[in-house]
Amino acid sequence: MAETVRAAGPGLRTIERLPVRRIVLVALSIAIIVGVSLGTWKTLTLPDAQRYGASVWRDFVVLGVAQGAVYALIALGYSLVYSILRMINFAHGEVFMWGAFASYFFADAYAKSGFLDRHPIPALAILLLVAMLVSTLVAVLLERVAYRPLRNAPRLVPLITAIGASLFLRDSALGIFSGQTRGYPKPQLLEGTFIILGIPISRTAAVVIVVSATAIVALTLFTKRTKTGKSMRAVAEDKDISSLMGIDVDRVIVTTFAIGGVLAGIAGVLFAITFEFVNFSIMPTMAKKTKTTPPIAPALSASRTGAVPIRPSPPPRCPGCRRAGRSARARGPRT
Repeated sequence: MAETVRAAGPGLRTIERLPVRRIVLVALSIAIIVGVSLGTWKTLTLPDAQRYGASVWRDFVVLGVAQGAVYALIALGYSLVYSILRMINFAHGEVFMWGAFASYFFADAYAKSGFLDRHPIPALAILLLVAMLVSTLVAVLLERVAYRPLRNAPRLVPLITAIGASLFLRDSALGIFSGQTRGYPKPQLLEGTFIILGIPISRTAAVVIVVSATAIVALTLFTKRTKTGKSMRAVAEDKDISSLMGIDVDRVIVTTFAIGGVLAGIAGVLFAITFEFVNFSIMPTMAKKTKTTPPIAPALSASRTGAVPIRPSPPPRCPGCRRAGRSARARGPRT
């Protein structure tokens, strides 16, 4: 077999070394760029009566960035858990939903009392805090009750458990909160627009973008600068070696779920003030109301294609070292 590979020449060896994941990502990126370019060209070449104006394109960009910011926060929760456990946490959408619902009751009470409009900034801070606490509690309990006992089980078992946990959390919300869609009150401070560099941007979209960017920057600094963040990166690289080096792997995993819950809580409030409703099954309802893709689908796609990964990049390979290694293997073992 080795003689066949050597006879095939360097071309076959080069093909064998190609990273499949990178090839798939590059192919998807090219397909997306081509699709967007063709769609944009066809839209721009429509007749004048059907063509979108510059103001409409500007609104598309602003709304797309704001909605994408919510997707990014949800995707980060997926990405963090997958980087460490190699498991897709299908129940993360329900963690997001519980945080949004918890903040709704406070927002509704504040709106009826007038506190939401009299003191909008403290009210929004409380809503974010409540959503983060509830989502974190649900995420930590989910890890402790559902996932930790299956830590060493085959990978299919936690996957099925995640689906079951997702159904349990959703049906629990249906039983507790009922299936009625509830309007989420928004303070009057978020009505209207800001003029930034001559571009009108809705206040809600501006708040969503700023809060999301702040959360992402804070997470990046946390994983790179703090001891716990470095422990998370080490566990993502190799749990066994990290345990031998004195890192408490269980504590790191719980911390990861807690951080994912915090991000899901923030995303829940931002989603609620953007679309002004909550429901026990937010994803299908949002798709019906807005005729768009549910947020979990693009968030899951973003997390699987490398949304802010916490795993350190592998060191660059040395071509000279590879040549030396091939020469050593060709010579055979020393006697």
